[in-house]
Parts: sequence; structure tokens; C-alpha cells
Amino acid sequence: MITPDWNLLRAFHATATHGSLSAAARALRLTQPTLSRQVQALEEDLGVALFERIGKRLVLTETGRALLDHVGPMGEAAQAVALAASGRLQDMTGRVRISASDTVATFLMPPLLETIHAAAPGLVLELWSQNSLSDLHRMEADIALRHAAPDRPGLSGRQLRGSRARFYTSRDWIARHGTPATPADLPPAALLGFDDAERLAGYLTGLGFQIAAEDFRLVSNSSLVVLEMVRRGMGVAPFLDEIVADDPRLVPLWPDLAIPVPLWLVSHEGLQASPRIRLVLDMLAEGLGAA
Repeated sequence: MITPDWNLLRAFHATATHGSLSAAARALRLTQPTLSRQVQALEEDLGVALFERIGKRLVLTETGRALLDHVGPMGEAAQAVALAASGRLQDMTGRVRISASDTVATFLMPPLLETIHAAAPGLVLELWSQNSLSDLHRMEADIALRHAAPDRPGLSGRQLRGSRARFYTSRDWIARHGTPATPADLPPAALLGFDDAERLAGYLTGLGFQIAAEDFRLVSNSSLVVLEMVRRGMGVAPFLDEIVADDPRLVPLWPDLAIPVPLWLVSHEGLQASPRIRLVLDMLAEGLGAA
């Protein structure tokens, strides 16, 4: 039976949770070559590859993810003991990568990051703005803000307060086209598209719109770009109320047509015991409002 040295397991855990040898070496106060040798020694002892290199990042293999599930609580417990012994939240260190859609990242996240940074200035907080789902199993992010519950094994989710989206356009657009009484009265090609036009057209048809995928003539994978096009009077698109409701340039077309939009905090179960991940999860939940 193989019993790996704890120092080797600690090196693996730090590398997995920090995402790079350099960041892990700083956290453990080791040189990068020393840490690299420890990780390599663990792989040799176990006879498996724990990481693969993608660009400049180290990404866990399937075996590495399974090992992290077991080693994670041990490593994070050791961190928690050290943190409790110091009695100082300011002593918490490490990196936390958060992913969110571009509008959520731009309009909702900065004040939350400011609060977290003030509470734990030793943390490195990375905010990744992306509309595609980050792969938490491959450690593309530690925490993801999503509009859907986690649907893969090994992921844990916390539902936050619900948001609502409405269809907004600019006052200039209203001046040129008038206010359509219903979604079916929208002029052709008035709706601006996001990403998958087929899927979006099917969803909007269920809301009463008369639209097909080919009717979207202006499309972007960035909701910030779509927002700017709406502000310029180029069309109509749905946005979260808390993001655009106070924009004097925009008006909701049908105030009673509100689309419920769930919001979830999602993370990998292997990181749940981490003091820094737990802190950020709790502060995000408090700032965004748990359901």
C-alpha cells in the first residue's frame, strides 16, 4: 500500500487550488523548482499523471480531480487551523478565481470585490468575465455565478435571490417606431440576438414573440455590446432590471412582461472546506442575497 508523504500531498493540493506552480510556491514559501520536484515525486509514487499543462496553466487530470476530493479537506483543515491560531482574517492568503457573465461582472461584482478585499486584503481575487460556463472540474474557476443550478456530479450550488429581466429599448427607438402594444407587434428585425439564435428564438416564441432565428440581424456573444447597441437606438433586448433600470436612456417596453432569472453560486465540492473559498462564497451570498 502506497502512503504518500504529507509534504508531497500538500504540494499537490497547493498547486491544484492555486492553479500554477509559481503561485503555490509563494503560498507554501518554497522555491518553484522544489515544489515542482515534490509534485513530480507524488506522480511517480502513485504512477499517474495529476496535471496537464494548457497554455501557462496547470489543469487537473481526471485522476487529479479525484485525488483533490480526498486531499482537499486535509489541506484546507490545516489552513483553517493556522488561520484560527492567528486569529486574524487579514492573514488569509491565496487566490480565488470567480467567473460571471459580462453584465454581472461589470455591474454587480466590483462593489462586492471591494468589500471582500477590505475584509481579507491578503487574498488575490480574480474576476473572469465570460458568458460561457466555466469548467469548475478543470479548475477554470473556483466559484461561478450562474443562472442555472449545478447539473454535474461534484459541484455544489447555493441559490441566491431571484432577478427579473425585461425588454428594454432606447427613447430614440420609441420616438422612431412608437411603442408596440405586444411582443407580436415588434417591427421585423427589431430584436437583438445573443449567442445561440435558434435557442433564443424558441424561448422568445414561448413569450409571444413572432420570431425565427434568421430574424436576428444584429447578434453578439457579449451582452455589453448588445446593451450599447440598445442604447444607440438599434433595437430591443432583455436585460436584468438591476443593471439597466436606472439608465435614463432606456425604457421597458412591456413592464408587466418580467422574465424570472435565477442566480446561483456554484463551486467544486473538493474546495468547500477551504477557508478562503468559504469566506468568498459567504460574502458573495450575503452581498447578492441568499434565497
